[in-house]
Amino acid sequence: MSVVFDILASAGLWAAILRIATPLIFGTLGALLCERAGVLNLGIEGIMTFGAMIGWLAVFHGADLWTGVLVAAIAGGLFGVLHSLLTVTLGLSQHVSGLGVTLFASSFSYYVFRLIVPVAGTPPTITPFQPIDIPVLSSLPFLGPALFTQTAPTYLAIVIAGLMAYIVFRTPIGLAIRMTGENPHAAEAQGVNPVKVRYGAVIVGSALMAVGGAFLTLSAFNSFFPTMVQGRGWIAIALVVFASWRPGRALFGALLFAFFDAFQLRLQTVVSGVPYQIFLMTPYILSIAALAIMARRARVPQALMQPYRRGER
Repeated sequence: MSVVFDILASAGLWAAILRIATPLIFGTLGALLCERAGVLNLGIEGIMTFGAMIGWLAVFHGADLWTGVLVAAIAGGLFGVLHSLLTVTLGLSQHVSGLGVTLFASSFSYYVFRLIVPVAGTPPTITPFQPIDIPVLSSLPFLGPALFTQTAPTYLAIVIAGLMAYIVFRTPIGLAIRMTGENPHAAEAQGVNPVKVRYGAVIVGSALMAVGGAFLTLSAFNSFFPTMVQGRGWIAIALVVFASWRPGRALFGALLFAFFDAFQLRLQTVVSGVPYQIFLMTPYILSIAALAIMARRARVPQALMQPYRRGER
């Protein structure tokens, strides 16, 4: 019991939670925005991978870090256009289209990376985002190193979560998105163009997913390797359900999963005689349990995965 308390009392644990949660926050918010408009985007895993690669590649070739983030966002938006074309315009299966985008984006990431970056024994690196030292706050006992020594993208993710919650529930744009996800025909009757709304939501959501991937190469690490996303996209899809399609709960869900992950990493170093695979699967088991509990009360957008055709009901 004292071991658990020591881990929980460590400022490093809480700092790690924010770092681990950041790509999940971006990915979950992106998926949530898509689904609020009625489009399931299973391309998230591939989009995050491509965002990680193209953002890193831009910085590797001389761009500054924020330009790398912007390049990743634009690339993610382009994949959003592709997914929208297939699902919104052509009305194809959102499951099949999303999985196709994931396979294409993941494979294309590796191809472009190997085409541009020479094969070397040691992967090339960049200088990533550095933690920000916030006057007064960073020097606070415990809270300073735990919460106020993060990199800029982490703070950006939290700000975007609050901004998205305001936009979705407090603005006409958010009302149009929610109406389109619930009943696009009723939205059209009120003067809303469901096609434009879905295109916009998927493009912006895909851009957020790519920024989540770019965080891995531009902040958490300093190089790219093809498997670095490691299923974070699929976790983000599950967190949307856990959050009941609400940005505030999405932020909480990402932090909760990050807590499980950071906690098991530290527990491995102090507990012996237990196979490390047990620790690795612990956050996923706990997340599945939490998802099963929350999903029973989740209200799914009624038009999710339903193609829209003007004049059809």
